[in-house]
Amino acid sequence: MSTEPQEKNIMTPGEYLALERASLDIRHEFYAGEIFAMVGASRHHNRINMNLARELGIKFKADNFRCEAFSNDMRVKIENGYVYPDIVITCGDAEFEDNEFDTLTNPVVIMEILSDSTELFDRTKKFFHYRKIPTLQEYILVSQHEYWVEKYTRQSDIWGYNSYEGLDQTLTIVSANCELPLSEIYLNVERDCSPPESKIQKGLLSNRGR
Repeated sequence: MSTEPQEKNIMTPGEYLALERASLDIRHEFYAGEIFAMVGASRHHNRINMNLARELGIKFKADNFRCEAFSNDMRVKIENGYVYPDIVITCGDAEFEDNEFDTLTNPVVIMEILSDSTELFDRTKKFFHYRKIPTLQEYILVSQHEYWVEKYTRQSDIWGYNSYEGLDQTLTIVSANCELPLSEIYLNVERDCSPPESKIQKGLLSNRGR
């Protein structure tokens, strides 16, 4: 899904949460007093998201639900804001900001499905905010255009990097005791054959959106 800036109107976190909880149709992300509307996602994005949610659900059921995955609609608290990751995983008891139980504060894994307009933001500013969440152990980026998944893993004060390329690869999510074959992540998703240069250029020239 996309995030599009609304008319600039600085809000408090409390005002944002009241607005968001009253909104029936549109979700918003919130950064430093500004809100950004979430708009529609592409066909590839939706298929990948559904594949991830399905496979994680199967894995966690077999593991007696030691971990739990939320897709799209679980809000996550970050420093100075609130966001909606594509997939967020928590292990053990989920912790929430208040008694509404709709704002997770202890994610262990966050997954974002990249698009031309969100890629630069997801790799930089959003990752900067995510790294400040003490419980987060793994940050995973999933390409829409290639059969390619990247994983950043917290290792004390640094983040390690792994790249998984091709449908014969298997993504290992250590903190959730889970393995996901890329063939399942990309089930029914056609590979985009457009030149890589055009994708990179689009990502660099765009703002946020999915």
